[in-house]
Amino acid sequence: MIQVRRSEERGHADYGWLDTRHTFSFNDYYDPRFMGFRSLRVINEDRVAPGAGFGRHGHRDMEILTYVLDGALAHKDSMGHQQTLRPNEIQRMSAGRGVMHSEFNASKSNPVHFFQIWIEPATNGTEPSYEQIRFDPTEKQNKLKKLAGSAAGNGAALINQDAQVFVAELGKGVEIPYDLGSNRAAWVHVVRGEVAVNGVPVRTGDAAAIKDESRLLLTGSDVEGSEILLFDLA
Repeated sequence: MIQVRRSEERGHADYGWLDTRHTFSFNDYYDPRFMGFRSLRVINEDRVAPGAGFGRHGHRDMEILTYVLDGALAHKDSMGHQQTLRPNEIQRMSAGRGVMHSEFNASKSNPVHFFQIWIEPATNGTEPSYEQIRFDPTEKQNKLKKLAGSAAGNGAALINQDAQVFVAELGKGVEIPYDLGSNRAAWVHVVRGEVAVNGVPVRTGDAAAIKDESRLLLTGSDVEGSEILLFDLA
């Protein structure tokens, strides 16, 4: 079964310095039908103006992934990390029993466009930790590149949950098969372009919630190419 979540149905707020879209209920946006999907709790698509950002604030008991599409994002946290995140990198912050951090557009002239993703952890109260991994863009071209999962290694960040997160860029007509394990579900978010998920078309900003399917076929449908995020969830 595939249920499509259309881009225009997402929550939206424009604060001037921040233009943000929420796939699931977040902050002032609340929809009881979209409180998350299994352990996937937040997919926020943010565009932050030059020099602006999120001041120091706290999180706990959440696996937080950040993926930049354009621009650069400056990160600072209470664990002592000061990093700049750019395209073709994945940042993972396990908030555990509590962490403070800030995120700012690292440029004074260009906006930054990124996704922030929250996944509920399997266990609470763990030691906070941080990881930032860069990968070659060819790793995601016409194939799935693992960004994060319950097992580390091969350039994937380690998260405290039985979940796997992938990214892929697909050329027009390119097909990527993916097998789902028993009793698992998937969420496919279209970052840009258009793809078909088992023949169902989804476009930029759309998402497909997939249950009771043993195999996915992801097909690129845009002549300019497409990019997706795939979540494989217990």
